[in-house]
Amino acid sequence: MDAREHCNFFLLRYVPDTVKSEFVNIGLVLLPPAGNPEVRFARDLSRVKCLDPQADLELLESYEADLRGKLHEANGDRDFILRRIQDSFSNALQPSEFKACLADSPAKEADTLARIYLESPQQTRSREISGRQAILERMRHEFEAFGVWKLMRKQIAVADYTGTRDPLKIDSGYSNGLVRLFHALPLSNEMTSVNAAKVLAFSFPMLADAIRSHERKEAELTAVVEDEIDRDEELVAYSLDILNRQAIQVAAVSEMAGAAAQAAKILGS
Repeated sequence: MDAREHCNFFLLRYVPDTVKSEFVNIGLVLLPPAGNPEVRFARDLSRVKCLDPQADLELLESYEADLRGKLHEANGDRDFILRRIQDSFSNALQPSEFKACLADSPAKEADTLARIYLESPQQTRSREISGRQAILERMRHEFEAFGVWKLMRKQIAVADYTGTRDPLKIDSGYSNGLVRLFHALPLSNEMTSVNAAKVLAFSFPMLADAIRSHERKEAELTAVVEDEIDRDEELVAYSLDILNRQAIQVAAVSEMAGAAAQAAKILGS
């Protein structure tokens, strides 16, 4: 007996000019027979810029959180979902027709469909980028689940605090008496992890000093790593030691649910 679930999904298309009807797929919504919809958005919006050089990428990125809220209100009602999308995004986002699919896991099926429909076929990513993206996605998912992602700062530029040309941007963080920062750091590619750990360890002390000076607050940084790493492997152990020397905490990505729950309690979400 086939235990897979019968699901429906549709694509969200960015349409800058309704007359030309040219579009780029930037999002995907999968509706399982029960439970919350699975929402995926493209992380690389370079194709949007190719189609529309004047596109407001920050606005498009903000649509994701807005859409999640509307889907929650819709409670799986397909017609209501479509009306909300059409009423809310001024034709900048247009839904495709519904398509059917079978899924062992709605979440995994949404990931697979997103790779098919939202990623450029010619796009190539290094192992390090893929690993970092996976950690970032999991981090965001956990913070969103506890309703705090929208309250957090993202892409925190070290240079804005230190006045240097440091290019590092910390992935996310929040403040309530203490500034808590989180940064994805894959360790599976050992040599890359060493270099990334060195960058983080070099920048964080200066960032913490600057936050202390500007905001009169202490800062802590958590490097979020994969669940399955060999902490005894020489280069991984060296990376962890580099972080420890600068008081940078290390947490496995599976621990992010606890961090998100703590954030919700602190921020009152």
